[in-house]
Amino acid sequence: MSEVKVNGSILEGGGQILRVSTALSALTGKPLKVFNVRAKRSPPGLRMQHLTAIKALAELVDAKVKGLNVGSKEIEFYPRTIKGGNFNFDVGTAGSITLVLQALTPVAAYAPQKVFVEIKGGTNNKWAPPIEYMQHVFFPVLKKMGFEGSVSLVRRGFYPKGGGIVRAYLNPVKSLKPLNLTDKPKVEKVWGLAYSCRLPEHIPKRMAKTAERILVDSGFRDVQIEVESLQSGHAKCSLDPGCGIVLVAMLGDGLRMGSDCLGEIGKPAEKVGEEAALSLLQQLKEEALVDFHLADQLIIWVSLAEGTSSFYTSRLTLHTLTSIEVCKQILGVNFRVEGEEGKPTTISCRGIGLKNKFL
Repeated sequence: MSEVKVNGSILEGGGQILRVSTALSALTGKPLKVFNVRAKRSPPGLRMQHLTAIKALAELVDAKVKGLNVGSKEIEFYPRTIKGGNFNFDVGTAGSITLVLQALTPVAAYAPQKVFVEIKGGTNNKWAPPIEYMQHVFFPVLKKMGFEGSVSLVRRGFYPKGGGIVRAYLNPVKSLKPLNLTDKPKVEKVWGLAYSCRLPEHIPKRMAKTAERILVDSGFRDVQIEVESLQSGHAKCSLDPGCGIVLVAMLGDGLRMGSDCLGEIGKPAEKVGEEAALSLLQQLKEEALVDFHLADQLIIWVSLAEGTSSFYTSRLTLHTLTSIEVCKQILGVNFRVEGEEGKPTTISCRGIGLKNKFL
């Protein structure tokens, strides 16, 4: 096959271009060159979490890779065949485990057998979905497409040391079903988790109390926010102190919408809980079934699915537009975007109907 060339500086110009393009290369068997890698990030070029994602994909599809080093602004990826089985990867820093999983999961869906993967790194990062989001929003929605996967948290990992451990179980499919998520949501209840490691217990309790108060005052009666406060000696406790909160609105029929906020030095616990609650409320106000984080993650999946998918998202982001552009370039798939950046939007796509040749 002729090599596909992708400019890593288009639109948002970040690591998402790299993850989506290498995953699509792995799935289609098309050789890939990405240049201007993360051109709009500081510093530009590959970071450790991007290296790990590409190494993981390379191992999964027995690929040959060039340019795989920190700071590299160009990579070449030559995939062979998708494998199943057991894999272990270590980011080596607090780089995001969930972003590595985002790249791996669609490829594992077309493996010849189940994929089990253990990844070490950061589980709760500022610029990535927390692991709870993957557990309670991402994988439940993918189940609507026929994909069965799950993740379990073994140990939390925060900046700077990381050291978190996540295990993922990914089952292959023959093909993916289309999604139709354009109805108005009906919130059944709101679940949440305020978590901390190596910090006083009052910190996650204050996050939870503030978020719960805001949600109840806004008319939600069934709100359940759990508190997890781990200390040194607990097997799940991180190497570094850290905290945050994740909120999930249960929308019925297995659908969920999420928001989160990570704690920071100097930021009051009440402010962390408030930001997560207000973000969730703002998105629910738009009466969408798909939050803006999930929207960009779904693009590659609806591109691969059979038939036409359509979903209404609370906000069109540059991340989503970037993912669309990469899928159009590599797969030749067509999208219809009814809305503008920063506003609620309906996105439709007729997928290529990729079949798992092993099943």
